[in-house]
Amino acid sequence: MQLTLENPDFEFFLRAAAGGSAVVNDRELRTSFIVAPDALVEDWPVRDAAAMVPADLEPLLALAPELVLLGTGAGQVFPPPAVTAACLSRGIGLESMSNAAAARTYQVLAGEGRRVVAGFILAG
Repeated sequence: MQLTLENPDFEFFLRAAAGGSAVVNDRELRTSFIVAPDALVEDWPVRDAAAMVPADLEPLLALAPELVLLGTGAGQVFPPPAVTAACLSRGIGLESMSNAAAARTYQVLAGEGRRVVAGFILAG
């Protein structure tokens, strides 16, 4: 079986993410951010997933996702139930995971053409 690698035509390509930094295209980011294949929102003010409020999701939801991935730093942290409910009430899934896992998941879903938006919380 022949497999062909297709490089998606993304404006913003997430190359790596860890607890304190990430690389989008060729830029290293050290503050929390939001990424979609066609958008990058830098300096997202969220610093702690456990302290999130539904309003923190507005910049992500403005990008019209079908799924939101929340990278919560070096480890998995769940946001308060009201944050999850803010997505679910709109029919949008929300998944929380470490930044490394969120980066891998984001690449797979975006590569499949899914409308995924990811918010990454960085310790910077």
